Amino acid sequence: MKKNIIVLVFFFLNSVVNAQDPHFSQALTSPLTLNPALAGKFDGLYRLSINHKTQWPTIPKAYETTSLSFDFPILQQYIKDGDVMAIGVSGLSDASANNILKLNYGSVSCSFQKAFDETQYNTIGMGIQATYASTSIDVGKLNFEDELDQNGFYNDNSAEFSTLNPINSQKNYFDLNAGILFSGSTNGENNLYLGYSMYHLNKPKLSFRNSAGNKDDWYLSGRSSIHAGGSFPVGRFMTLSLSAINQFQNTSSEIVFGGFLFMPFSINIKGEKPAGFSFGSSYRLKDAVIPYLGLDYQNLSIGLSYDINISKINSITNTRGGAEVSLILLKTDRVKKGIPCPSPH
Repeated sequence: MKKNIIVLVFFFLNSVVNAQDPHFSQALTSPLTLNPALAGKFDGLYRLSINHKTQWPTIPKAYETTSLSFDFPILQQYIKDGDVMAIGVSGLSDASANNILKLNYGSVSCSFQKAFDETQYNTIGMGIQATYASTSIDVGKLNFEDELDQNGFYNDNSAEFSTLNPINSQKNYFDLNAGILFSGSTNGENNLYLGYSMYHLNKPKLSFRNSAGNKDDWYLSGRSSIHAGGSFPVGRFMTLSLSAINQFQNTSSEIVFGGFLFMPFSINIKGEKPAGFSFGSSYRLKDAVIPYLGLDYQNLSIGLSYDINISKINSITNTRGGAEVSLILLKTDRVKKGIPCPSPH
């Protein structure tokens, strides 16, 4: 019973803040949920990205989120060398509070990166993203104090949901997102980037209530993100990557910053990225420490991280914020351009 009550508490915290977006600790490994302008921002033919996160495992199925994206350049024979136009398709599935609240969506992104110097190392780009989403709530799984009597829970609806019709428990909506991105290099070996993205530009209505125009109707608040970072050679063979993200949505915000070091297993004389492993950590301000371990081998990158909760909520979570795994498959061309790009690992 105690765990069920805790699940409901977190469910309503999620509702009160007007449906906060799911997010990943390894933000750059899920590029199209961070910034549509990141579509096609890699040196290769295509990129497949998969992410899965389980949050707060001490609470039964509190949050489980999975995303998948596939992006690739298009029309390269018709645009100037160094410029990139790209298409990305992506999807996300999120289940909250033991599958009581579910969100599924599919997106199509289009981006254009413009090189503005002779080296083609420095680019500025923009992207737009159209999304069709479906969210649902299973009222039958909810129990409240006003449904409890001396014989246990009875079947009548709680006053909390007296205005909610179970038939009206699924909502579909259209969403629009956009972003810009600067990426540059001073010598072709390092990389610096700065991006800004805006999600839910149209603020779609997301209400399960029966009455139209109710002052308590829920709307999907706009989310803004500022993200920056870079990668730099350390010594002859290692690479240091740093990143910082500040996201805002409704009255909530988060700041995450950190870094990791990439160490190769062996030296690749062909100039391509060698096999190796990465390790490091991020810190979500006033919330969690996030150690990270990654592996790169040929076209495959795998990342593992774990949120160690250090906020006041750790009395419930027992510091177990949640595990996250990412996988990126990057198909490279036989002739790599060697253009530095934001590094997710």
